[in-house]
Amino acid sequence: MITVSNVTLQYGKRVLFDEVNLKFTPGNCYGIIGANGAGKSTFMKILSGEIEANRGQIDITPGQRMSVLKQNHFEFDEFSVMDAVIMGNKKLHTIIKEKEIIYAKPDFSEADGIRASELEAEFGEMNGWNAESDAAQLLGSLGIGEGLHQRLMKDLTGKEKVRVLLAQALFGNPDILLMDEPTNDLDAETINWLEDFLADFENTVIVISHDRHFLDAVCTNICDIDFGKISTYSGNYSFWYEMSQLKLKQRSDANKKVEDKRGELQEFITRFSANASKSRQATSRKKLLEKLTVDDIPASTRKYPAIIFKQEREAGDQILHVENICKSNEEGVLLKGININVRKGDKIAFISRNQLSITTLFQILNEEEKADKGTYLFGTTITKAYMPNENHKYFTGDNNLIDWLRQYSVNKDETFIRGFLGKMLFTGEETLKSSTVLSGGEKVRCMLSKTMLLSANLLMLDEPTNHLDLEAIISLNNEMKDFKGTILFTSHDHQLVQTIANRIIEITPKGMIDKVCTYDEYLESEDVKRTRAEHYGEKVKAA
Repeated sequence: MITVSNVTLQYGKRVLFDEVNLKFTPGNCYGIIGANGAGKSTFMKILSGEIEANRGQIDITPGQRMSVLKQNHFEFDEFSVMDAVIMGNKKLHTIIKEKEIIYAKPDFSEADGIRASELEAEFGEMNGWNAESDAAQLLGSLGIGEGLHQRLMKDLTGKEKVRVLLAQALFGNPDILLMDEPTNDLDAETINWLEDFLADFENTVIVISHDRHFLDAVCTNICDIDFGKISTYSGNYSFWYEMSQLKLKQRSDANKKVEDKRGELQEFITRFSANASKSRQATSRKKLLEKLTVDDIPASTRKYPAIIFKQEREAGDQILHVENICKSNEEGVLLKGININVRKGDKIAFISRNQLSITTLFQILNEEEKADKGTYLFGTTITKAYMPNENHKYFTGDNNLIDWLRQYSVNKDETFIRGFLGKMLFTGEETLKSSTVLSGGEKVRCMLSKTMLLSANLLMLDEPTNHLDLEAIISLNNEMKDFKGTILFTSHDHQLVQTIANRIIEITPKGMIDKVCTYDEYLESEDVKRTRAEHYGEKVKAA
């Protein structure tokens, strides 16, 4: 169990946390939520001991082991994959290394023998004999094959490192597990495995994630950071969201009734205070008016951007026809025999175990890459807006945000440009900020402003939720749902894909799978499972 007592953290005049008191108990998974900048990751670092609060303390039940998902992907570069995972249990790893040193001594002494026996006893108590097999099983479940287990971490790709570090955090059944964005760079199958793992995990889990489906699947409690406080609610994210919206509406409705009553009383007092026969009633009502109070609803730190995709013209019946597109790079085949006929109003989610395949297809359709083979043709009425996954090339010039967005606009009027920036929460002096110093989330919001400005009838969105907070993701989700045009998109956000897509196209090493259905129906389809197994050369998993 973790007990948080009177924790306060302040940077200059800015109070991030003010007298926070919480208890995290075994058997529960706590989702930490809050607007960007509210202090989610900072609070996680306080819990792990990485940083200290100005006041207050963190108490952990004696003897319990805490494990933290590491964010530094280079920290273990000189260690083997197997070593890096076992290092998740520092005490066990230390015992293993000390044993190796003792047994390697050429002049093994009696004292060494005594120490070795002590270490062996501890090693046995910690189930050390199964450490490598347990680590290998974890790695396999996370898509890290046996051939990589003895490789150095520095020889792995970024996505492989993420999975190894996740295995490290999960290794050895920790009593307390802290994870900041654990689903980053994981495919749908691995995320499902992690959801199942955490659902069966009997100890304490504290997690930060922008993936609403993941929070719903694993969380038993939500910890909401707002106004410098952290409030805990029972239930998953969707339950918290619905409850918070209802609570806010109820308070607003109650305040409106109070204001209406206040108006009636004030009107009576004004009309009859000078009337002798009514003066006693007027005085009575004045006292009642003084007792009426309106609950303040403080402005939340949460802000929802106004994402609005409008079509300047409606598309005709011919949208996009793709025929036999193929593309390879030095690492192998990315696209093989891609044939797609996009229908009017389609909202197609593209998925793949190799995300580069989807990005490459989008780049080909936007003339940023050339196919090795095949053709594509957009309808004559189509106007398209492309939002790439990698956007750094759009932010190389030292323009302020007004000038940055103006270059993509036919209407150059500053008030017009400010309106689009304002919809994405850039106001006042923020609009004069240099485009070269923007955070990842700010760049994505700028790209969304650019996308809205184009008024296209076909949107092509490559991981549009990357770097966005939950509020922006919800706004984007709602607008994609309401958009009347055509959308081709890819996203790791399960709920976004499930609520938007009417058609799923999976790009595989042997071609593609195309099915008109929702995302959940696609994942559950036995026909799809068989086809996927054929395309990936795997056995069909039993239902």
